[in-house]
Amino acid sequence: MALLQPTSLVFTVERQEPELIVPAKPTPHECKLLSDTDDQAGHRFQIRGLHIYRNNACMQGKDPVRVIREALAETLEGPNRKLMVDCSGEGVLFIEGDADVTLEDFGDSLHPPFPCFKELLYELPASIDLLNSPLLQIQVTRFKCGGFIFAHRFNHTMSDAVGLIQFMSTMGEMARGAVAPSIPTNPPLITCAHLEYDHDKAATGTIMPTDNLVHRSFFFGPTQISALKRSIPDNLRCSAFDILTACIWRCRTKALELGPDEDVRFICIVNARSKFDPPLPLGYYGNALGYPAVETTAAKLCQNPLEYAIKLVKEAKGKVTEEGRPNVNTVRSLIVSDLSRARFREVDFGWGKAEFEGKEGITVPVCLPAPHMDSFVKEINRMLKDDEATGG
Repeated sequence: MALLQPTSLVFTVERQEPELIVPAKPTPHECKLLSDTDDQAGHRFQIRGLHIYRNNACMQGKDPVRVIREALAETLEGPNRKLMVDCSGEGVLFIEGDADVTLEDFGDSLHPPFPCFKELLYELPASIDLLNSPLLQIQVTRFKCGGFIFAHRFNHTMSDAVGLIQFMSTMGEMARGAVAPSIPTNPPLITCAHLEYDHDKAATGTIMPTDNLVHRSFFFGPTQISALKRSIPDNLRCSAFDILTACIWRCRTKALELGPDEDVRFICIVNARSKFDPPLPLGYYGNALGYPAVETTAAKLCQNPLEYAIKLVKEAKGKVTEEGRPNVNTVRSLIVSDLSRARFREVDFGWGKAEFEGKEGITVPVCLPAPHMDSFVKEINRMLKDDEATGG
């Protein structure tokens, strides 16, 4: 396991004035209520991302800013705290930029935490708040080498990762000359207990402070994952996600020093598209996420072998249905989303697939209060060293 450190590289981006890219053709002006699936409290935030593209000799003379701007235009075709979307046709916030460095200057640091992130994704003051802000913001930054970075900020109430990839893929199709996208674009019935939404049991006990939070990224390559797998019985079948999540959950719980009888939850964010009956319509861009959860006590999680946590993780993954309720409970909960199989790298604007640097593996970003982060790092290292000590 390696604790990823940000690079010391410093650079600046000369930006043009932000502009609104409106749909290429008129669209209806109307207000649409969000579905209950979209309008969950757990979706009320904005997600940022970067996608890196190398120079491509086949695209000589073509400007990625112009190509993506035009593709974007072609692709865009109430009470009780209920969110709604004002379909005003105002468009997507778009920023054009030029960096004074090459992609090669980054070395092998093309991973989170990313250097000079604010240079690559402009923070328009009005767009930071969730309400009355652009649903999608895009910045395309050209580099001196001919490569570029496509950065975005989008409102999670509008889409999940699968929907965003579908939208970006459509942009890629239009950028490569397509005239139309290849995919044209009842209240839930609750029949079982949903631990992920149960707030009553979480009303007491330890709540993690939100001040002095630090973010760290941990890299797990094949060597580290194999080491963890050697610490569990041979007959226990599990994926890299299962064992890494169990390891993170266990080490995080130890680092937080919770009381032994305090309940702790693991919530797994999963794609629930295959669970809907009737199926979701082809081209659906909205949220279709499930939040299955399992619960145990801090003592059971920390004192039992790692295989105990793995079995709970696998149990959670098998629980997802199309049912849902608002307001996921986050108290003493670890919420994990697996993007390792997301198809962001497949999005092609004409310059080929997005690039990355470094070894194949899994990067796990973690956020904890500073003192607990130090303990968390020690717990992770101890698990890996324990395997070595036992001959793993």
